[in-house]
Amino acid sequence: MAARSLLLIRGGRVVNDDSSLEADVLVEDGVVRAVGRHVLPPGDAPAGLRVLDAAGKLVLPGGIDTHTHMQFPFMGSRSVDDFHLGTKAALAGGTTMIMDFAIPHKGHSLIEAFDTWRSWADPKVCCDYSLHVAVTWWSDQVKEEMKILTQDKGVNSFKMFMAYKDVYMVRDVELYEAFSRCKEIGAIAQVHAENGDLIAEGAKKMLALGITGPEGHELCRPEAVEAEATLRAITIASAVNCPLYVVHVMSKSAAKVVADARRDGTGYACGRNTKDGDLGKGHSGDLTTTGSDNCTFNSCQKALGKDDFTKIPNGVNGVEDRMSIIWEKGVHSGKMDENRFVAVTSTNAAKIFNLYPRKGRIAVGSDADIVIWDPKATRTISAKTHHQAVNFNIFEGMVCHGVPLVTISRGKVVYEAGVFSVSAGDGKFIPRKPFAEYIYKRIKQRDQITSIESSDSPSLGKLSSIRTSENLDVHEVKSEKRMLLFPSQLNAVSPWRSKPYFNSLRSF
Repeated sequence: MAARSLLLIRGGRVVNDDSSLEADVLVEDGVVRAVGRHVLPPGDAPAGLRVLDAAGKLVLPGGIDTHTHMQFPFMGSRSVDDFHLGTKAALAGGTTMIMDFAIPHKGHSLIEAFDTWRSWADPKVCCDYSLHVAVTWWSDQVKEEMKILTQDKGVNSFKMFMAYKDVYMVRDVELYEAFSRCKEIGAIAQVHAENGDLIAEGAKKMLALGITGPEGHELCRPEAVEAEATLRAITIASAVNCPLYVVHVMSKSAAKVVADARRDGTGYACGRNTKDGDLGKGHSGDLTTTGSDNCTFNSCQKALGKDDFTKIPNGVNGVEDRMSIIWEKGVHSGKMDENRFVAVTSTNAAKIFNLYPRKGRIAVGSDADIVIWDPKATRTISAKTHHQAVNFNIFEGMVCHGVPLVTISRGKVVYEAGVFSVSAGDGKFIPRKPFAEYIYKRIKQRDQITSIESSDSPSLGKLSSIRTSENLDVHEVKSEKRMLLFPSQLNAVSPWRSKPYFNSLRSF
């Protein structure tokens, strides 16, 4: 019989999204067994127990990065952070789980794409992971495969692109079908919301004017193309009462669309890439989740588009620095407290994607994904010291308060004082069940209201149903004002507009 794995984190301040307390944490065989004062009094330590002193430090749930693209083949290249190096970097930054994307080409099988990504990830991951799956075309086959993925493969979220014309983009009618299917099978619909047609025409115009440098990327993407697509996605999802997660909201205009819809009584989950200063609303509940959108291409790969900006592979780093940047811009700046930090970096993601309370919380029975965090320590971000494969860092020189000292993955100390104790394949795929209660309890209530209104007014049943659908939108939310609103999710981290050549291309 294998010996028990025992770990005691002693003397720290345990921080969850809803409370903080001075407590010890006892971990056995990868699971939290006790949280409280003196869970193992001195002298009662069993053989083989390892004790970590967390006095004066915070003990946090491991981070969940909701949006990464490891070793992603795209635009004639492949992102340089593979599932091994990318997940090691995640652990160094205090993240113990990533959520990546399996993205099939048009006309190709969703299940085959899922299996391909699993074959890449399973032998390499150093931390736990899960997969979203993209819907890049529509057919009866896609509809059936979405059901199989949800029921048998542990997938409960599907992403649709409204951009990347002729590559991944789907039209409104396809969005309607995909959203309807997500609702039927209990999944969360995600959208990359930009008007792909307008971007394609804008790119042609820039090139015709002789604008070939990276500035053309931004010039062909005015805020209006995101705001329009965001409103369109919200409208379509509302029509079928489907929960919608808008990934990487980049502009104030698109953010306002979401905020206005919520004020009108509609709900949205919003994944966002946050620029410097964009955490100002974190204290009010506007910020709900953060994801890095880590998709790294080195300088030689970026140079593929030196004469044509449309050929620059899109993506930058963030998986290692996400937690420290959110602490610096959120907590250290006074815009959120330590509990809100835990919510936006871990707990809310776990709830939305049906991982809670296994993930996203330090409690008896939860996975022992834990970070010992020093809120007073500082570090300077640099490509010279980061653990990612990419040869530059968009946050170069940024000084961050808040440093992960120890990262624990399923009860094992995998990163301590700058040293890794982890191997490729130590991480596991985490399946997710459909119909997450945190989301679908509100969907069900809306359906009940629609049904009641229709039965009360039989002659106006259809009209009543339409009105309900229009007036009670559900997607990503930024605070709960009514019973029928969803919590928003802001996926995010990088000040990408500050350095156009590398940073303006953050588009996944």
